[in-house]
Amino acid sequence: MRAFSLAWLLGRPTRGRRAPQLLTATAYALTTALLLLVAAGGLSFRTVQDELTGMYLILAGIAVVLLVVPLAVLGAAAARLSARSHDERLATVRLLGGTPALAGAVTVIDSAALALVGAAGGIVLYLASAPVVGLLHFRGRAIGSGMFMHPGIVAALALAVVVIGVVSAVVGLRRLNVSPLGVRLRTVAPTARWIRAVIAAVVIVLAFSALQGLSAFRDLAVMIAVMLGAFAAVLAVLNVVGPWVVRVLAGRSLRRAETPERLLAARIILEAPQAAWRQVSGVTMTSFVAVFGGAGAAMMRASASGRTDPQELALVGDVLTGVLVTIAASFLGVCCSAVINQCALTLDRRDLYSNLDRLGMDPATMDRARVRSVMGPLLWVSLGSALVAGVLLLPLVGIAMIASPLTVLVVAATLAAGILAVRGALALVGSRTVLRTA
Repeated sequence: MRAFSLAWLLGRPTRGRRAPQLLTATAYALTTALLLLVAAGGLSFRTVQDELTGMYLILAGIAVVLLVVPLAVLGAAAARLSARSHDERLATVRLLGGTPALAGAVTVIDSAALALVGAAGGIVLYLASAPVVGLLHFRGRAIGSGMFMHPGIVAALALAVVVIGVVSAVVGLRRLNVSPLGVRLRTVAPTARWIRAVIAAVVIVLAFSALQGLSAFRDLAVMIAVMLGAFAAVLAVLNVVGPWVVRVLAGRSLRRAETPERLLAARIILEAPQAAWRQVSGVTMTSFVAVFGGAGAAMMRASASGRTDPQELALVGDVLTGVLVTIAASFLGVCCSAVINQCALTLDRRDLYSNLDRLGMDPATMDRARVRSVMGPLLWVSLGSALVAGVLLLPLVGIAMIASPLTVLVVAATLAAGILAVRGALALVGSRTVLRTA
C-alpha cells in the first residue's frame, strides 16, 4: 500500500506534471493505434483465398516487419518520456533513503497506469481510423470490414504495448539504482566512437559482395535468405554508426554556423547525439523501403506491359500501393515520435529556454533551432540510407529508372512528402506553447 500511496503522491496530475503525463499517454495511444492498424491491414489479406494469397501474405508480412522500426521508435519515445517524468522524483526518494524495491514498485505502478490510459485511447483511435484506412483498395476491392480485428487480438496487442512500457521503465531503473545522484544531476552519457564507421564500412562492402554474387546460388530460398540477411546486416550497422555520423556532421555544422539558430541547433544535437539519432532512426528503414520497393515495383510494372491476366496486373498495382502505404505509415510514426520527443525535450530544457529568453533571444529563433536540430539529422539519414540502398541495388535501381521512371518518381515524391510532413508537424509545436501548458 505504501508503494501505491507514493505512486499517487509522485504521479498525481498537478500543474507541473500534467504536460509530461499527457504527452506520455498520447505517445502510448499513437503507438497502440498504429500497431493495431498495421496488424489489421496485414491480417486482412486472409479474407481472400486463391493461388496468390500466399504471395500477398508474404508481402504484407514484410511490410509489417519494416514498420516495426518506426513503431518501436515511437514506443521507445513513450517509455523514455514516462521514465523521465518520474526519474528525478524517484532519484530524490532514493537519496532520502528509499529502497530500490520501493522505487521499482512505484515505477511499475506509474508506468502501467500511463500505458493503460494510452493503450485505451489507442484502441478508440484505431476504431475511429479503421473505416478510413479500409477505403484502400487491394486485389480490386476495398479492405472494408477486414480492418476490424477480433477483440481478443486487439486486447492482446494493446496489452503488449503496456508490458513493453513497463519493462522499459524497469530496465531504466538500473541507472537509478546504480547512481541516483547521477540521474538527479543529469550526467552526460559517453559519445559514439569512430570505430563504428569502420565496422559499418566493412559490413556494407560484405553485403554488396554477397548481393553481387547471388547468381552463384541455384536455390531460390537461399538467394532470398542471402538477400534478406544482407539487408538486415546493413540496417543493423546503420543503426550502430548513425549516432557517430550525426555527431560528426553536427560538429561540422557547429564550426560553420553563421546564425544563432544554426549554432544552437548544432549544440542541441551535440548535447545528445544518441537522442538526436533515435528521433529519426526510423527513416533509415523508410529510405530502404523506398529504394528497394520502388525499384521492385518499377521492374514489375515494366515487365507486366503486354500481359492480360487481371490477377497479375492487380498484383503489380498492389505492390506499388503497398510500398506507398508503408512509406506513409513509417513517416507517420516518425512525425509522431519527433513531435513527442521535441515536446519532452522542450519541457526538459525549460530552464535553458527561460535563460535564453532573459538574455534577449527571440522565441522564433529558439523554435527555428529546435526544428533544425531534427530536420538536419532527418535529411542526413534519409539521403545517406537511400544512397547505401542504391549502392547495394545499383544494377536494379539503374534499370528501374530507365524501365519505369514514373513509378520511381512517385516513390521519390512520397518520400519527399514524408520529410515535409515531419517539418510541418514540428512547426506546429512551439516552445512557448509547450512551456505555457507545463
